[in-house]
Amino acid sequence: MSAFTVDADWLPFHPAPAKPEFTPPAGAVDAHCHVFGPGDTFPFAPERRYTPCDAPKQRLWALRDHLGFERNVIVQATCHGADNRALIDALEDANGRARGVATVRRDVGRAELGQLHAAGVRGVRFNFVKRLVDTLPFDSLRAIASKIEPLGWHIVIYFEAAELPDLYEFFTSLPTTVVVDHMGRPDVSKAVDGPEFSLFKQLLNDHPNFWSKVSCPERLSLEGPPAYSDVVPFARRIIENFPDRVMWGTDWPHPNMKSHMPDDGALVDLIPRIAPTAELQQKLLVDNPMRLYWSH
Repeated sequence: MSAFTVDADWLPFHPAPAKPEFTPPAGAVDAHCHVFGPGDTFPFAPERRYTPCDAPKQRLWALRDHLGFERNVIVQATCHGADNRALIDALEDANGRARGVATVRRDVGRAELGQLHAAGVRGVRFNFVKRLVDTLPFDSLRAIASKIEPLGWHIVIYFEAAELPDLYEFFTSLPTTVVVDHMGRPDVSKAVDGPEFSLFKQLLNDHPNFWSKVSCPERLSLEGPPAYSDVVPFARRIIENFPDRVMWGTDWPHPNMKSHMPDDGALVDLIPRIAPTAELQQKLLVDNPMRLYWSH
């Protein structure tokens, strides 16, 4: 029996996602996904804000193959805190077909960073969503950025659109490549040309070290599945304007979803609606993630 009790309102990942009609190009990368536990092997962090169901590497590999992808970028889950053992285990099992984004503390040493790099980690993630963290990680991010810059790693930041004005100056002071999760979580009830999303576009336009993941329509949409049509104009605008700095991911196993659990096959079928040409699809799914994660 597991030592961890899954949250009562936890939605488990889809047990049998559809086979997508869209066939990803050869070498396609799911550039945002997670592994959880298993908790008996890789315990969840005492300070976690949620207790998920197990979502082990074997299930992720099976999903990768089912959806027609060849590689994964696994992002350290907040339920594991800065204990990256589950992430490292998955990277080592992937035989070069996965890279990772870790969570580290500000006192991380050169030896630990070297071990993470050898396992396939190429970035660190910081959460600026105020409802999910006790304090915003300004000081620790500055300290860690100076340590990872020599490794050629990047920083992944997670925030919500309404918070960007207050964070803009700090973010643009960062010395590395910076990847924004989920387009900075735009409010899709507002205009794609409105001031809120225009500030995010300005961030990308004025700062060529910034990239964006165009993922998680299931988190952003007010319309809901399976079409998520209200998210399409936002993602398409970013892809068409910044085609060399965008990536896509499933976000499997979709942590903390409350409204519904998306069908990962339907999420893949959204790709040609946000990246309508073969050239854009190649950049989004292959060229860009390979350049960022597998070039060093």
